[in-house]
Amino acid sequence: MSYFKDVQNRETMELVPGVRTRTFWGENMLLSMVEIDANSEVPAHTHPHEQAGVLVEGEMEMGIGGEVKVLKPGDMYVIPGNVEHYARCGNTPAKALDVFSPVREEFKY
Repeated sequence: MSYFKDVQNRETMELVPGVRTRTFWGENMLLSMVEIDANSEVPAHTHPHEQAGVLVEGEMEMGIGGEVKVLKPGDMYVIPGNVEHYARCGNTPAKALDVFSPVREEFKY
């Protein structure tokens, strides 16, 4: 087992059309490098997992529990479990690193 992960050569998993992720996990947390194409979105949803993240590239609108903000690289967010949220890109694609706890079993591939 290697402690280092090769993000660039990891196959992607499609979450919804125009949105892909590459995931890596340990015993108690899962990392998800999410790519959102221009003019694509992750629809509003909830899950019991706590989620935190940082926008790595691009720009995206994010709504969490009714609060909406346009994120730029370096902006971070924390989403408690069961709080509705979405992410949407306009003409600029985006890449974000999300962390989930506990591990989202459906994201293990």
